Amino acid sequence: MADEAKAKGNAAFSAGNYDEAIRHFTEAINLAPTNHVLYSNRSAAYASLNKFSEALSDAKKTVELKPDWSKGYSRLGAAHLGLRQFEDAASAYKKGLEFDPNNEALKSGLADAQAAQSRSRPSQQPANPFGDVFSGPEMWTRLTTDPSTGAFLKQPDFVKIMQDIQKNPSSLNMYLKDQRVMQALGVLLGLNLNAREGPGGGDAEMAEGSPERKRPAEGEPVKEDKRPEKAPEPEPEPMEVSEEEKEIKERKLQAQKEKEAGNAAYKKKDFETAIQHYTKAFELDDEDISFLTNRAAVYLEMGKYDECIKDCDKAVERGRELRSDFKMIARALTRKGNALVKMAKCSKDYERAIETYQKALTEHRNPDTLKKLNEAEKAKKDLEQQEYFDPQIADEEREKGNQYFKEQKFPEAVKHYTESIKRNPKDPRAYSNRAACYTKLGALPEGLKDAEKCIELDPTFSKGYTRKGAVQFFMKEYEKALETYQEGLKHDPNNAELLDGVKRCVSQINKASRGDLSPEELKERQAKAMQDPEIQNILTDPVMRQVLVDFQENPKAAQEHTKNPQVMNKIQKLVSAGIVQMR
Repeated sequence: MADEAKAKGNAAFSAGNYDEAIRHFTEAINLAPTNHVLYSNRSAAYASLNKFSEALSDAKKTVELKPDWSKGYSRLGAAHLGLRQFEDAASAYKKGLEFDPNNEALKSGLADAQAAQSRSRPSQQPANPFGDVFSGPEMWTRLTTDPSTGAFLKQPDFVKIMQDIQKNPSSLNMYLKDQRVMQALGVLLGLNLNAREGPGGGDAEMAEGSPERKRPAEGEPVKEDKRPEKAPEPEPEPMEVSEEEKEIKERKLQAQKEKEAGNAAYKKKDFETAIQHYTKAFELDDEDISFLTNRAAVYLEMGKYDECIKDCDKAVERGRELRSDFKMIARALTRKGNALVKMAKCSKDYERAIETYQKALTEHRNPDTLKKLNEAEKAKKDLEQQEYFDPQIADEEREKGNQYFKEQKFPEAVKHYTESIKRNPKDPRAYSNRAACYTKLGALPEGLKDAEKCIELDPTFSKGYTRKGAVQFFMKEYEKALETYQEGLKHDPNNAELLDGVKRCVSQINKASRGDLSPEELKERQAKAMQDPEIQNILTDPVMRQVLVDFQENPKAAQEHTKNPQVMNKIQKLVSAGIVQMR
């Protein structure tokens, strides 16, 4: 039951239904509280919902139950990383690598934790004296409301310069030649760096409240103003762009041209040329990781999977440094997963690909990535079955089970029959034998399931019918057991067990028909029958209800009903179930 709940949880997780997955994993944990894998799976589901505190709790439990399991430390590191506990995350990944030094997921997680740890440390550069004036949204408010700088905000290059200064105040020195930056600095500092001074500095505007100049009285000669005319304001100089900025812009444009050339070569299947262009593009502009992911795609087409993985890892690392779009990082991880799938030779190899796809989905939920994850999980499961398949060992395990069965050690026998089925799932004998064990243990639903599987694998194998009929007989479903035994006799007409089963079923059915059941037996049989969907359908059928009324009140109509085989078959089922008694 725990395995079934776990399987449902895994399916829900793969489909992205994390809440549902958590419910199933919780159910499985309640049934098997010492299974470390269940806590690990639930931790992953919690992490996918950004519930890192719950993920951390489950990860700690995983490590507690299985201290030497590397994946537990991977879960622990991911939870700490989500809680921004970078040092603890790095410690967890390092601990996991002690048990599995080549685990790529742990290596990648450690790199992420260390990079985040570095970013979180305070900068050692000396503080810029004007740093505070550029911090926060207040900067933009003051620049917008001031008439002298409001118009600058409509100029994209000025906005970018101010954003750069806001991110790194130390870069202010690079832009001091720009008059707009000087004007903005004056506004933010509360100074007017471009205003003329008053006395001794030319004509300052008249201060508010100062006395106005007297106009000459009427008839008084006007004195000529000998002062020189006010010089016109100089036209603003064009914005200066540094040589460094020009070079950067030119390199970025050239990088895009190289990328376009690489794309064209890729479409023509000219992979070597495409690689050259993408390499040149990244050399010109290392802030665009699409050049790396494109080159990785080419390596993937060429079958150079190691080179593809290196480019994807580099793209992820550089993307995190640049805080690139999550979709770009997810694309790099998906491409890495594709390469790992191509390299996979055994079921264990698929684990790396599956973990990489899962990591990509935490960055961006892409349907194509989810599809590839499901395909990888199926391929892994198929390979595991192929690798485990061994008919010789299956026969040996079945013989061990037979020996325990003879000694009436049924739980031990079930264990060996189960191993035999794993080694050779196409052998009906192991299912038949395990069905017999389950019947002895009273686990009738499990026995019925194994018997039906036995018949499915070999419809001519009479043991399958005897096992199924026996289970149904013990479940007091005598009509169904009779049908099973009769079906088996079609393939093996002289089988003693099947013939004996038919006799026992007929005896029980006739016992009900004769009214020989005790009140307790009758009550038990009726209660069980009422749970049978077939009996329920008969009782709710309007035609059959009228037939039953006729049998009680209208003998002539009842006589006509007895001529109808279908009606009488249903009546017989009700009699066998103890619902109807014939007198």
